[in-house]
Amino acid sequence: MIVVMKPGCTPADVQHVVDLVRQLGLRDHVIVGTDRTVIAAIGDKRTVDKGAIESAPMVDRVVPILAPYKVASREVKREPSVIRIGPSGAEIGGRKIGVIAGPCSVESEEQILTTARAVRAAGAIGLRGGAFKPRTNPYAFQGLGESGLKLLAAAREQTGLAVVTEVMSIDQVDLVAEYADVLQIGARNMQNFNLLRAVGACEKPVLLKRGMVASLEEFLLAAEYIINAGNPHVILCERGIRTCEEYVRNTLALAVVPAVKRESHLPILVDPSHGTGHAYMVPAMCKAAIAAGADGIIVEVHPDPQHALTDGAQSITHDTFAQTMQELAAVAHAVGRSI
Repeated sequence: MIVVMKPGCTPADVQHVVDLVRQLGLRDHVIVGTDRTVIAAIGDKRTVDKGAIESAPMVDRVVPILAPYKVASREVKREPSVIRIGPSGAEIGGRKIGVIAGPCSVESEEQILTTARAVRAAGAIGLRGGAFKPRTNPYAFQGLGESGLKLLAAAREQTGLAVVTEVMSIDQVDLVAEYADVLQIGARNMQNFNLLRAVGACEKPVLLKRGMVASLEEFLLAAEYIINAGNPHVILCERGIRTCEEYVRNTLALAVVPAVKRESHLPILVDPSHGTGHAYMVPAMCKAAIAAGADGIIVEVHPDPQHALTDGAQSITHDTFAQTMQELAAVAHAVGRSI
């Protein structure tokens, strides 16, 4: 349920309600909005007498949360959440479109530093790059591990870009968090609930990718796991779903963007690289994502896609990325936003 506080309530009033919620055996989640402060009370409420809360000072009303995802729901927080990432505090979810770009995998110092400088010059706020790679083929390149993380950190030092990289298991969380600014949960791990709880116990923002066959409800419930574990800094990412189509690697379901905006306050990015699997489609789908209302994109960029160790077919070049960013600026302006 949601406890809606009256305008003008003090921190002491809010703390009093929080104490009541905890005394009733429920977990509290305080959300301070532009007009109102609300307290989400989460847990088994079948034996809870909400009258004790309704009669507390400066409580306006107590209402049930109808969505199965509680704190991720727009019922709890009507204003869109804005997540700050990296040393510069760049925003995801505000009026400005956030672009994260870089190679699928960190391959070498020259590759990652060259790409970091190129995407930064073009206007990106974040650098993506895999140090640990989940591969279908056990013999394929699995990433450089901690050496790759160190190269990403060096790129951040040179460019100021926020580092976004994937964590694949619970035992990697602390290591990745030591180097990265945003912890990515890949599509294969979207319902790895133990891992979701582990990143939920971390203070770093989490980029949660939609599973390949996940419904919208399952997607938002996965985000709920992270928030319920204590980390409200969740960024959703649509990366395409598996369908019967063969002309794309995945089908980029852009309709999920307005659906998420209706159901949740969390920001959402779109990954047109995995969502199509073909470099020639990426610029067009970047523009389509922004037109659909996405808060940003995460795109694979490589200095030499033909010789990339992973996902070269869906990676665009530095020059193509720079041109795409110029085109995105026009689309963003048309929908009342900026790059």
